[in-house]
Amino acid sequence: MKLISHRGNINGKQPEDENMPKYIDRAIKLGYDVEIDIRVIEGTYHLGHDNPTYGITQNWLNERAKSLWIHCKNIEAVEWFHVIGGFNYFWHEEDKMTLTSKNYIWAYPGIDIKGSIAVLPELNNEDISQSIGVCSDYIEKYKK
Repeated sequence: MKLISHRGNINGKQPEDENMPKYIDRAIKLGYDVEIDIRVIEGTYHLGHDNPTYGITQNWLNERAKSLWIHCKNIEAVEWFHVIGGFNYFWHEEDKMTLTSKNYIWAYPGIDIKGSIAVLPELNNEDISQSIGVCSDYIEKYKK
C-alpha cells in the first residue's frame, strides 16, 4: 500500500508546518511519499495550500520527484508540469475523483473507489481495504 503524508503531516494536522520544505523532507526521510500543494507563478514554484507561501526551485522538485504527489493549485502549474513531464501531478477541486499524471485514481475524501488512493480516510472512518494507497494527516497510523 502506498503511504502518502498529506502536506508533510505524520501524526495529525500541523497547519503552521504544512507544505514547508523542511517538513516535507522530514516525512520523506521517514519513508513516506508526500502530497504537496504547488503553484507556478511567472515561472517560479511556490508551496502552500491557500497561498504561495514557500518558494522552491526546480532542483528541489527534481531531487524529490519520486516521493511527491503534486496537487496543482493553479492552471499554470498544470501546464508547467505537463510540459516538463516526469512528475506525478494532478488538479482537482471537489470532483469525486481525478486521475494523476501517472494514472492513479485520487479519490475525494469520503468517496470510496476500488483501487484508488483514499484521501483523508480518517475524516469519514473509511474502509481502505480496497485502496492501493492512503493520503493522510495521520499516515503513521496506516504504517501498521
